[in-house]
Amino acid sequence: MEKHDLRRKVFVDVIVQHRKTGEKKPLYIIFEDGRQYEIDKLCACRRAAASKVGGTGIRYTIRVRGQETFLFEDEDLWFVEAKNLHA
Repeated sequence: MEKHDLRRKVFVDVIVQHRKTGEKKPLYIIFEDGRQYEIDKLCACRRAAASKVGGTGIRYTIRVRGQETFLFEDEDLWFVEAKNLHA
C-alpha cells in the first residue's frame, strides 16, 4: 500500500437534519479541533463498508468544497476516512 493510500478512522460530530420521513440529512461535519465543514451536497446514501479503515454502517457520499468523499454513520457514531498525515 502506498503512503497516499493510508487512511485512518476519525470520529466527528455531525449536524444532522431529521426529516419527517425518517431520513437523516447531514449538514455539517465538525472535527475534534473545531474545524467545521458545510456539506455542499448529499449525493447518495446506502449501507456499505468502510474499506480503507474498517467498519460498516450507512455510507453517505457527500460533496464538501467541491470534493466528493464519504461520511459513515455506525450505531449513532459518525466517522470519516481521513488522510493519515503521519504515515
